[in-house]
Amino acid sequence: MILRERPCDLSHEQFLELYGSIYEHSRWVAEGAWAKRGDKNLNSVDGLHSVMADVVNAASEEQQERLICAHPDLAGKAAVRGELTAESKAEQSGAGLDACTPAEFNEFQSLNKAYKNKFGFPFIIAVKGHNRHSILAAFGARLNHNREREFKTAINEIHKIARLRLEALAG
Repeated sequence: MILRERPCDLSHEQFLELYGSIYEHSRWVAEGAWAKRGDKNLNSVDGLHSVMADVVNAASEEQQERLICAHPDLAGKAAVRGELTAESKAEQSGAGLDACTPAEFNEFQSLNKAYKNKFGFPFIIAVKGHNRHSILAAFGARLNHNREREFKTAINEIHKIARLRLEALAG
C-alpha cells in the first residue's frame, strides 16, 4: 500500500508534520525514520512502518517507556477533559469508549489505576476491532502478566497502532 504523500518526496519539515504523530507524542520516531530514509523505500506503508518500528525497537528501554507513557489511559481523564490527540480520540470512539456507561467508566478507571500501580505505565491496546467489553476483558487478563511481558506487549500494541495510523494516511 503506497502512501498518498510520498515520504521520499517530502522535505524534512513536511515529513515531520505528516508523520511526527504516528507514534503518540513521540516525534523522535519520525526523526529517526527520516535519518534512515535511504535504507528502505519509505513510500509504502510497509516500508515506513518497518523503519519506524526499527527506530523504536533500537531505542533504550527508558525511551521506550517514555513512548508507552505518552499514551493516554483508555476512557480516562484526558478523554473526559477533551485532551486526547485527534488520532486517539477517533480510535477510542471507534471502539465505543466515548459511550461507556457510568459503571463501565468506573471499571476503566479502576483497571487503569491497578494496571499503572502494577506496571508503572498505562495499558496499551490497538482498539480497532475491539469494543468496550473486549477491551475490559483484555485489561483483566493482562493484569495477570509480569512487567517484562506487559512491556513487550505494550510496544507491540503501539506498533499495531502506528501501522493502523499509516494505513489511514494511505487511504
